[in-house]
Amino acid sequence: MEKVKDRFLRYIKFDTKSNENSPSCPSTETQKIFGQELVKELNEIGLANVTIDDNSYIMATLPSNCGTQKQVIGFISHLDTAPDMDGKVTTPNIISSYDGNDIILNQKENIILKTKDFPEIKNYIDQEIITTDGTTLLGADDKAGIAEIITAMEYLINHPEIKHGEIKIGFTPDEEIGNGANLFDVKKFGADYAYTIDGGEIGELEYENFNAASAKIKIKGRNVHPGSSKNKMINSSLIGMELNSLLPVNETPMYTENYEGFFHLTDINGTVEETTLEYIIRDHCKEKFEIKKELITNIVNFLNQKHGKDTVELKLKDSYYNMKEKVEPVYYIIEAAIKALKEADIEPKVVPIRGGTDGARLSYMGLPCPNIFTGGHNFHGRYEYIPVPSMEKAVETIINISKA
Repeated sequence: MEKVKDRFLRYIKFDTKSNENSPSCPSTETQKIFGQELVKELNEIGLANVTIDDNSYIMATLPSNCGTQKQVIGFISHLDTAPDMDGKVTTPNIISSYDGNDIILNQKENIILKTKDFPEIKNYIDQEIITTDGTTLLGADDKAGIAEIITAMEYLINHPEIKHGEIKIGFTPDEEIGNGANLFDVKKFGADYAYTIDGGEIGELEYENFNAASAKIKIKGRNVHPGSSKNKMINSSLIGMELNSLLPVNETPMYTENYEGFFHLTDINGTVEETTLEYIIRDHCKEKFEIKKELITNIVNFLNQKHGKDTVELKLKDSYYNMKEKVEPVYYIIEAAIKALKEADIEPKVVPIRGGTDGARLSYMGLPCPNIFTGGHNFHGRYEYIPVPSMEKAVETIINISKA
């Protein structure tokens, strides 16, 4: 169990953030480098059939050590970290026993993890916690998941008295930019079902996720000297502001929780001449998801009628769907995970994912794949942290699920 912390600290030194503007897979060279290092490690600990393909999809097998023929279980995590911030963590803060107070992440830049902003950190008083230094994300999403899976597999190899069936593990590139399942070979993987180890706080178990789409909008304006622009200028930035004002004010991430969906403006760039806006659209309910897509389409059509044909261009693309439809018919895999959590003295928290994982798309590719916690908090930003005991409990949960 002690190795999970050491592995994690070693892995976060690799800056494996993905790049949504890259046409290659993986989208960044650093994911290839990290993947090759993992392949060496998987071979060293004694896993079988370790492979990495040209796109850095990694697969390996822990053969069965019992005569009982059971279904083949898989565990999956992803190589990349979010492109939101730098992901090479050279100076993590390691707090040996958290005292319950604000944490100064970076004194020089006055970056503080405040308990009033993140009150849940007080659940980990007296525990060892790893944080960032305030200048990068931590990468627990999903290097913690990788460290937990590999540590669990090594533990099973070193403890043959624990009987288990055949186990598959897989690591994917580019999950953070929605491409992790694109080239995943479900048939080659060979599992009957799997779990992504890609969730948040200890105890989380998720088999419902958002239906997701992306909306990319380009607005064409016409620039004329402002002193003589009456009835001539078309200010694309103002049309962009108008478009956003027509979306429901209370359907944004900062106002929603649980099963509530949203429109999230992730990027905006504009001048008088041209403005681009990028949104992600999310909802657990398929019907409400379709209504949201219809609404943004209708808004674009309205603006084109008002400001001129082809002023606003919309590219709307579905990203993934709610895995609930594919997991509920095999609900015993949720029951097995709940049993494993309880055996580790963890209170299960069966909650919907307010996001998506590789498991969502893999479930629609024939591999039912709910999501289990890594222990991390505040993913994708400088306030990310992970309690070490939560990582150790994730390892224990994986071992419990694996038992014959």
